[in-house]
Amino acid sequence: MGCARLQSDIKTIKEEVQEGCDDTETGPVLSCMINSEVGTLLAVMRRNVRWGSRYLAGDNQLDHYLIHSLKILRKQMFSWGKYWQTIDPVIYLQPFLDVIRSNEIGAPITGVALSSVNKILNLGILDLNTLNIDNAMHLIVDSVTLCRFEVTDAASEEVILMRILQVLLGCLKCKASSVLTNQHICTVVNTCFRVVHQAENKGELLQRISRHTMHELVRCIFSHLQNVEVQLSPNDAKPSVKSVDGVLDKDHAFRIKPEETSIIGNFAQDDMVSSVCIDKNTVGPTDMNGIHSITGPYGFPCAVEIFQFLCSLLNVSEHIEMGSTINPMAFEEDIPLFALGLINSAIELGGPSIQRHPKLLSLVQDELFQNLMQFGLSMSPLVISMVCSIVLNLYHHLHAELKLQLEAFFSCVILRLTRNRHPASYQQYEVAMEALVDFCRQKNFMAEMYANLDCDITCSNVFESLANLLSKSAFPINCPLSPMHLLAFDGLLAVIQGMADRIVDNSPLSEQSSVELEEYTPFWTLKCENYSDPDHWVRYVRRRKYIKRRLMIGADHFNRDPKKGLEFLQGTHLLPEKLDPQSVACFFRYTSGLDKNLVGDFLGNHDEFCVQVLHEFARTFDFQNMRLDTALRLFLETFRLPGESQKIHRVLEAFSERYYEQSPHILANKDAALVLSYSLIMLNTDQHNVQVKKKMSEEDFVRNNRSINGGNDLPREYLSELYHAIYKNELRTIPEQGLSFPEMTPSRWIDLMQKSKNSSPYISYNSHPFLDRDMFAIMSGPTIAAISVIFDNSEQEEVFHACVDGFLSLAKISACHHLEDVLDDLLASLCKFTTPTNTSSVEEPVTAFGDDLKARLATETIFNIATRYGDFIRTGWRNLLDCILMLHKLGILPARVASDAADYTETSVDTTIQEKPILNSQSLSQISTEAPYRSSGLMGRFSQLLSLDTEEPRSQPTEQQLAAHQRTVQTIQKCSIDSIFTESKFLHTDSLLHLARALILAAGRPQKNISSHDDEDTAVFCLELLIAVTLNNRDRIVLLWQFVYDHIASIVQSTVMPCPLVEKAVFGLLKICQRLLPYREELVDDLLKSLQLILKLDARVADAYCENITQEVTRLVKTNGTHIKSQIGWKTITDLLSITARHPEASEVGFEALVFIMSEGTHLSPANYILCVDAARQFAESRVGLTDRSVQALDMMAESVACIVRWSLNKVEKSQNGIAEMWLKVIQGLKRVCLDQREDVRNHALLSLQRCTLTVDKNCLSPSLWVQSFDLVIFLLLNDLLEIAQAQSPKEYKNMEASLVLAIKLLSKLFLHLLKDVSSQSSFPKIWLGVLNLMEKYTKVKLRGKRSEKLQELIPELLKNILLMMKSNEILVKRNPIVGGDNSLWDLTWLHVIKITPSLQSEIFPGEPHLQA
Repeated sequence: MGCARLQSDIKTIKEEVQEGCDDTETGPVLSCMINSEVGTLLAVMRRNVRWGSRYLAGDNQLDHYLIHSLKILRKQMFSWGKYWQTIDPVIYLQPFLDVIRSNEIGAPITGVALSSVNKILNLGILDLNTLNIDNAMHLIVDSVTLCRFEVTDAASEEVILMRILQVLLGCLKCKASSVLTNQHICTVVNTCFRVVHQAENKGELLQRISRHTMHELVRCIFSHLQNVEVQLSPNDAKPSVKSVDGVLDKDHAFRIKPEETSIIGNFAQDDMVSSVCIDKNTVGPTDMNGIHSITGPYGFPCAVEIFQFLCSLLNVSEHIEMGSTINPMAFEEDIPLFALGLINSAIELGGPSIQRHPKLLSLVQDELFQNLMQFGLSMSPLVISMVCSIVLNLYHHLHAELKLQLEAFFSCVILRLTRNRHPASYQQYEVAMEALVDFCRQKNFMAEMYANLDCDITCSNVFESLANLLSKSAFPINCPLSPMHLLAFDGLLAVIQGMADRIVDNSPLSEQSSVELEEYTPFWTLKCENYSDPDHWVRYVRRRKYIKRRLMIGADHFNRDPKKGLEFLQGTHLLPEKLDPQSVACFFRYTSGLDKNLVGDFLGNHDEFCVQVLHEFARTFDFQNMRLDTALRLFLETFRLPGESQKIHRVLEAFSERYYEQSPHILANKDAALVLSYSLIMLNTDQHNVQVKKKMSEEDFVRNNRSINGGNDLPREYLSELYHAIYKNELRTIPEQGLSFPEMTPSRWIDLMQKSKNSSPYISYNSHPFLDRDMFAIMSGPTIAAISVIFDNSEQEEVFHACVDGFLSLAKISACHHLEDVLDDLLASLCKFTTPTNTSSVEEPVTAFGDDLKARLATETIFNIATRYGDFIRTGWRNLLDCILMLHKLGILPARVASDAADYTETSVDTTIQEKPILNSQSLSQISTEAPYRSSGLMGRFSQLLSLDTEEPRSQPTEQQLAAHQRTVQTIQKCSIDSIFTESKFLHTDSLLHLARALILAAGRPQKNISSHDDEDTAVFCLELLIAVTLNNRDRIVLLWQFVYDHIASIVQSTVMPCPLVEKAVFGLLKICQRLLPYREELVDDLLKSLQLILKLDARVADAYCENITQEVTRLVKTNGTHIKSQIGWKTITDLLSITARHPEASEVGFEALVFIMSEGTHLSPANYILCVDAARQFAESRVGLTDRSVQALDMMAESVACIVRWSLNKVEKSQNGIAEMWLKVIQGLKRVCLDQREDVRNHALLSLQRCTLTVDKNCLSPSLWVQSFDLVIFLLLNDLLEIAQAQSPKEYKNMEASLVLAIKLLSKLFLHLLKDVSSQSSFPKIWLGVLNLMEKYTKVKLRGKRSEKLQELIPELLKNILLMMKSNEILVKRNPIVGGDNSLWDLTWLHVIKITPSLQSEIFPGEPHLQA
C-alpha cells in the first residue's frame, strides 16, 4: 500500500544524502520518515478488528507490547536530532521486526512492517560505520527469514512473500552486507529458494519475482568473492565428497527433507511441498576454523555451499516425486533451466574467484561439468543453449583448469549433436552450431584446442573435428543457402580472422623446421621443460603432433596387418628396434583408431610376449578409488574381450592383478578380484541376454559370491551395489569401433577425472602465431572450398563482402606462413568468379561486368592478393593470367596494362594502329548497347567502346548502362593490374620464374597457322606482358632470359607470314636488347646473339618488317654502341645491317647505322672491323639507292685503314695476324667493288684502293704482307679487269678503258711505293715479273677490236719510271759473272721489257748491250 509513493520518497532521500547534506538537516528528515512508517503501521493495526477492539474495551486497558514499542519509538526519535549515526539501529528496527516475527499479526500488517524495513535499508543510513551494525543486520535477516503471519487470502500471501524477497535482497545490496555471516547468507538463499518452490502453485508475478530475486542473490554473493581473501581449512583443500561410484554426494550440504516452514500460512501439513533447505548442522566444517568461517563475514564458505546446492538442483528430479498436476515436460525443462541460470550467474560474476578455492574448482571440474554433459544432450534447445553459455563462461574464466572437460564437452556434446551421432532435432543442431560459433569467436580458442588436445596423444583431435564440421556445415548440398550455412560460415571466418590477427605487420614468418625422430624415445614419456617459454613448448607440442600423426598411420597399418603395423612404427622410431612389452602396450593404450578386435586377440594370445604386453597394458590404467564394475567397464572399453575362455581368463587375471594393486581396501587378494570379475561378466550375460529367460536375482548373486574374499564374505552392501550397477547399466564387452564421438558414461567420466590428475598443463595461447601454420595447413583446403561455395551461392551483398574478407585473410595467412600451394589454390578458386555470369544475355560485356557485383568483387580481391602477396604465388599465376585474359577479351582492360616501369616514351612500331584511352565518363555517353569492336593491338590496348566505322546511327545508352560502365571503370582502377607487372622487379625469385612460365603457357604453343583471331590476340598480349616483366627485371635477366628467348624463338621459327605475334616477338626482342645492354655487360653477347633469330625469319616476314627492324637496330647501335665489344655481338649487328643493303626501304636506315659505326673510326674496333668492312662492301656493291651511297661506302672502307695503322702502332693486337687479316679484308673488299658494273663505283673503288695502299705507312705492315697484297689482290684485280674488258659486253661495263688506266696506274704507283721494301724479299723477282706481265697484257689488250691508245702511251712511261727507280736504287744492274754475279733478274727484265717497249733499255742503260725483240 502506497508502494509507489514510498519508493519515490526513498529515492528523494537518497539523493539528498548524496548531495552532502549535514547531520543537522538529515536527522529531522530521517525522523520524519521513520515516524511516517510508524504512523502507517499503527493505522493499519488499528483497522484490524483484533487490535482495534483493544481501544473500545476501556481506557484502563494497557497497550499490546507491539503497539507500545512503536509508540515509544515515535516518542524518542525526534529527540535524536543530528545524532542518528550514534544511535543503535536495533532501537528503531526492533519494533518493526517484532511485528514481522509475531504469529498474531495478519498479512496486511506484516506487509507494512516489511515495507518499512525495506525502506530503512534503502535509505542508506546503514553502513559499516553505523553503531552495532553487526547485530542490526543479523537481526533483520533472522527476523525476516522467520517471518510469521496469518494468511487470509492468496493475494495477500503473495504480497508478503514478495516483500520478504525484497527485504532479503535489500540486505545483500546494503552497504553493510559484508557483516553478514556465511550462515546468514545460506539462510537467505534457502529462504528465497523456499519461496521459489512455493511460488510454483501461486501467481505468475510471484514466480517471476522470486526467481529474479534468486538470481540477484547469487549475483551479489559471487560478485563479492573478488573482494574476499581465501582462507583454506584442511577440509577445503580436500576434493569433494565422493560416493563409491565417483558421483558427488548431493546431500552433503543441502539436505532434501520435509521441514516445517518458518513462513506460516493456512496450508495443511499434507499440502506442504518438500523443499531444498540448508541443514544448519552440516553447513561448514566442524573444527574451530570452520566455526569461525560460519560466524565470520561471508565469503568462500557460503559460496561453496551455495554452489554445491545449485549443482544439486540439476539432480533434484531424482529426489522429488512429481505430482499429478505437474507437466513432466515442463518440469524437465523448467527446473534445469532455473538451476543452470543460477549457475551461469554465479560463474559470470565469480568465475575468476572460483580458481582460487580448491573446493569450488573441484565442484566445477567434476559435478558441474558431469551434469552439463548430461543436459547438453537434452531435447530442450533452451537447456542446451544455457549449458553452452555456461561452458563458454567457464572457458573464459577457467580454461586452464578444464582441459579434459572441454575435450569431453565438444566430443560428446557439440560434435554428437551436429554430426548425427545423436538423434538431434534441427533446433538442437542449431543451438549447438551457434554455441560452436560463439567459441570460435574467442580469438585463441581454436589455437588452444589444437595445442592442448590435437597435439596430445591421449586426446582426440578436437580442433580438426570442429574445423571440418564448420567447413562441411557451410556447404549447401543440393539445397539453397540457409541460415545454418551462413552460421557455419561465420564460425570459419572467426577462426581464420583470429589467425590473421595474430600476424603482425603482414611480415612473413620464418619457416618452421620439420619434425623428425632420429632415434627411439618412449613417446608416452615426452615432457616439456618449460611451459612458460614458447621456444620450449612450441617445439614440444609440434613433436607430440608429429608422433600422434605417425601413430595414426601406424594404427592404419596395424588394422590391415598387425605385424607390418608394428614394423612401420619401428621404422619411424616410435617403437624400439627390438620390441619390448611396455612400448607395445602404450601403443595400444594411447593410439585411437585401432581395430579393437585385433587388439583383443593380441592381448589374449598365449605367446609369452603377448602376455607381457597384456600385463603392461593393464598397468597403464589408474583404478584408484574406483568400484570394481567401473574399473572393469573402463578396461573392456579399450578392446574387445576375446571369445575363448582361456583368453578371457588371461585378460581378467591381468585386470584383477592391477585392480587389487590400487584398490586393496575391500578385496583380500587378487584372486578375489578375479573371481568377482568373472561373476560380474556372468551376471551381465544373465541380465542382458534375451535368450536367458530366468534372470539372476540379487540374492542369487550374493549367494554365488560367498567366501570368495580370502574365505570370507564380501559386505552385502558392496555386492548389492555391484548387482544393481550391472542390472541398470549393461557391461559392454564389445566396445564401439572407430573414431566416433562416444556417449559420456559415468565410468568414462570417472576415467576422465583420473586422467586429469596427470594431464599435462594447459597451454594458454597469446597473440603470437606459434602453431598457426600447422593449424592452417589442416583446415585451409576445406575452408577455401566452403567460402567459395558460399560466395557462389549467395545473393546478399553483405555475404559477398564477408567472403572477400575471408579470402584476404586466407591469403594473408598463406603468405605469411609460406604456404604457397594454399595461396595457389585460393587464386584458382577465386578466378572462377571473375567472369560475369550474364555475359551471354547482355550484348555489352562492359555493362555485364559492371552489373555483376560478384565478378567485380572477385576481380578486385584476386588482384589485391596478387599485389600484396605476389612473392608467394607459384602456379596461381596461371589462374591470375586467365582472369586478366578474360578481362582482355571482354575489352575492359586499360590501354597500358603491359607497359614497363621504365621511362616508356617509345611508340609502337605499328603506326597504323591507334591506341585507345582508358574508359572515362566522357566516352560513356557514346557507348551503344551493341557489342563493340575490340582492338587486338600489340600493346595490350583497351578494347574499343565505340564503333567508329558504323554507318547506322547509334542509340544512346541508358542511365543503368552508364552506371554499370562507371562501376567497371572504378573496379579496374582499383585492381591496378599494371602494377603486378611493373612491380615484378620486387617479386621473389621463385614467384618471378613461375610468372614467366605462366605467361608462356597462357600464350599457347606457336603454330604456323593461327586458329583464330582471339588466339592470336591472346598470344600477343601474353608476349607483351612477358616482355614487360623482362624489362622490369633487368637485374635478374639471367633467370628469365632462357625462358624468354626460347619462347620468342619458337614464335619466330614457326611463323611463315607476317602477323602481329611475330611482329611483337621481333620488336620485343629488339626492345629488350636496347634496354638491357647498358646494364648487363656479361649478357651483351647473349642478348645480341639472340638477334640472329631475325635472320631466321621467313623471307616474307623479314621483308614486311625489314625497315622497322633496321630502325630498331640503328637505335640499338646509336644508344648502345659503346657496350658492344665482342666479335659475336658485332657480327649479329653487321649481319642485320648487311641484309638491308639490298632492301629498298631499309637500306637507307641500315647505311645510316653503318656510317655511325665507321665514320671517323669512333666505334670501330679490332672486334668489328672486318665485319663492318664487309658490310660496307655490301652497301658499296648494292645497286639499291643512289650511286653516292656506294661511293660513300668506299670512302669509309678506305678511311678505315687509318684504324689499322693506329692499332698497329698501339699494338692493340698482340700478334700481326689480326692486322694482316684486317688489311687483306679491306683491300680485298675494295678489289671486289673494283669489278662493279657501274663505272663511277668501279673507278672510285680503284681510286680508294690506291689511296688506302699509298697513304698507309709502309712500316705499319710487314714486307711479306705487302707481297701478299700483290699476290692476292693487285695482280688478281688487274687480271679480272682485263678479263672483264675483253669478255663482257661494253653495254654492261661501260668505259672499261678508264678503269684499266686507273688499274695500271695503281699497279705502277704501288710497286714504286713499295720498291725498296719488297726488293729485299726473296719473292721480289716473282712480283716484278708479275708487274711486267700485266703491263705486257695491258699493252696488247684490245677494246672494241683495237688497242687502247691511252694504255699504249701510258704503260711505257710507267715502265720507264719503274726502271729508272730500280736503276737508281741499284736493284736492276748487270753484274759481273766472273765474280759470281747473278744476272737472272736483269735478263728476265729485258726479255719482258723489249716486248713492251724495245727502246727502253738503250734509253736507260745506253752503255750496255741490249737484247733485240
